[in-house]
Amino acid sequence: MKHKTKNIKIYSENNEFQHVEVLKRNRVKRSKNKKFFVEGVKSINLALENQWKIDTFLYSNEKKLSNWAKEILSKSTAKKHIEMPFSLMDKLSGKEDSSELLTLVEMKNDDLDRIKIKKDLFVVVIDRASSPGNLGTILRSCNSFAVDAVIMTGHSVDLYEPKTIQASLGTLFSIPIIRLGSHNDLIPWIKKVKSKIGNFNIIGTTVKTDKTIDKTNFETPLMLLIGNETYGLSSNYKEICDNLVKIPISGSASSLNVACATSIFLYEINKQIK
Repeated sequence: MKHKTKNIKIYSENNEFQHVEVLKRNRVKRSKNKKFFVEGVKSINLALENQWKIDTFLYSNEKKLSNWAKEILSKSTAKKHIEMPFSLMDKLSGKEDSSELLTLVEMKNDDLDRIKIKKDLFVVVIDRASSPGNLGTILRSCNSFAVDAVIMTGHSVDLYEPKTIQASLGTLFSIPIIRLGSHNDLIPWIKKVKSKIGNFNIIGTTVKTDKTIDKTNFETPLMLLIGNETYGLSSNYKEICDNLVKIPISGSASSLNVACATSIFLYEINKQIK
């Protein structure tokens, strides 16, 4: 049966508008509806390229649409197209110059089976991330340095917060990211990986160790554990690590920003495993 998009025109901040607006700003509503707000050419392109399901496209015909926007709308399989005055688009947009297309995208299931288990598996675990900017930057680095999947655990900033998506430059659409409650939800999967491919090298990052990144042999299959910005890696995670490693630094700072430190780790690992 051929897909049929529902075309809707709105002229005020009605229920359709309010639904989009609340999904943009409210984490609880996003989680309940399994949808999230996205804008920006790069983010929308990556969502489409990686076959994320688009629930809704929003646009205005008060300004001439670019060929890019026209083509996306003409090929769209979204459930809804909502046309609205540009003033309403401006209210929804988080940019100084309002985007010509806004979207609602459907969330993917937090299922560890989305991660392909293979001999050169490289996974990053981020525990209790507390900053959308840092989380987005880490995701961007993971995508740049050949990480196969990211697993988020604990009470974290929302993966689908607009600021996280913006900081990631849309790269969260290009890599499997699984959200879990705690390390307890991850342990059975680690056992499953070990039963399938044998050794699984688990490295934790911490300033409280003598072993440095330049003296560490990183081999895949590998899991790199990144702790909370303030409290670092939890004792529960430290207990399952094969090695705890730090970046040697000098100067008056006692540690690096977590996104910066993660990028340094990923660069060194990528250099070794290539």
